[in-house]
Amino acid sequence: MTHPLLDLAPLTAAHFASIERRVAALLSTEQDVVVTQGEALLPLEGCIRSGARPGSTALNVVTGPYGQTFGNWLRDCGASVVDLAVPFHTAVSAEQVGKALTEHPEIDFVSLVHAEAATGNTNPVAKIGEVVRAHGALFMLDAVASVGAEPLLPDAWGVDLCVIGAQKAMGGPAGVSAVSVSDRAWARFAANPQAPRRSYLSLLDWKERWIDSGRKALLHAPAQLEMLALDACLERIETEGPAAVMNRHAAAAAATRAGAPALGCGLAPFVGVAAEAAPVATTLRTPAGVDASEVVAAALAADPSLPLAAGGGALAGEMIRVNHYGPDAAQDVVQASLAALGTALGRHGHTADLDFARKVISETWLSASN
Repeated sequence: MTHPLLDLAPLTAAHFASIERRVAALLSTEQDVVVTQGEALLPLEGCIRSGARPGSTALNVVTGPYGQTFGNWLRDCGASVVDLAVPFHTAVSAEQVGKALTEHPEIDFVSLVHAEAATGNTNPVAKIGEVVRAHGALFMLDAVASVGAEPLLPDAWGVDLCVIGAQKAMGGPAGVSAVSVSDRAWARFAANPQAPRRSYLSLLDWKERWIDSGRKALLHAPAQLEMLALDACLERIETEGPAAVMNRHAAAAAATRAGAPALGCGLAPFVGVAAEAAPVATTLRTPAGVDASEVVAAALAADPSLPLAAGGGALAGEMIRVNHYGPDAAQDVVQASLAALGTALGRHGHTADLDFARKVISETWLSASN
């Protein structure tokens, strides 16, 4: 008995290469693009292990949990690491990055997360890229959460390694990712004797055995269903229009930031400055004495489909995430999410004005969409 998701013809090298071209078009990049066969942590670790080594010094910008992970990998590679950590409710500034580079002229690698979905902040990559480019360091950007939700221009911004994943704003599969690689980055990798080779982490393998050979033979059997899903996801973005997709995410973020305090039950944006808030997810601070994980659990018990989560680690007790990305960047999802949170907060003695919040959400969405 045949099954449409199982009985598929093998994915050809030409089809694989066409998907890479679609990713490159989404990023407006002329750099090489490698589609990697795994969740985005695969190319992120591959980039770090290819670009860092003993004797190198890395500036690792920490605006959330992923920045902490990058620092661990960099140290494991033997690099000296300068951590630039800022409070998770803010963004890092180009001035802060420039000051760190001036104080440590030996820095030759910079790692940064564009948007931290876990904490709800986003960083000014265009301005930071100018500073890093002037210094001459290799610049790696984690754009997994930002791609599709806000402008992302690795070539124009001087990003040497731009890693994306499809599972958030792109509304695609989680099991496949991609990275754009500059000529400078390829040269850095090739000169690093510790860079992974003949390894699943190796980006050089893709360069030497796939790109340089004319993209005629794949290194291994691709994750076929994920690749087809990525292709369909890119087609959907092209059809809606990248600008329209970003506009939808911006409207969802603005409506959530405005609607949460309009409930009148003590919810407030965790990231205080709107310009520093990520369009992919809005984080909210719960009222004093109210456990965020309990509020989220109650809201999800009423409707498990809502894109809600409590903060991770130490933030689990005070932060709520509204993950309005991909298909959830929609007005009805924002309305339902905040209504559920307002109802859940009622169990803690906070009365929510659902009608007023609904009005504010609707008006804000309309204003942000125009």
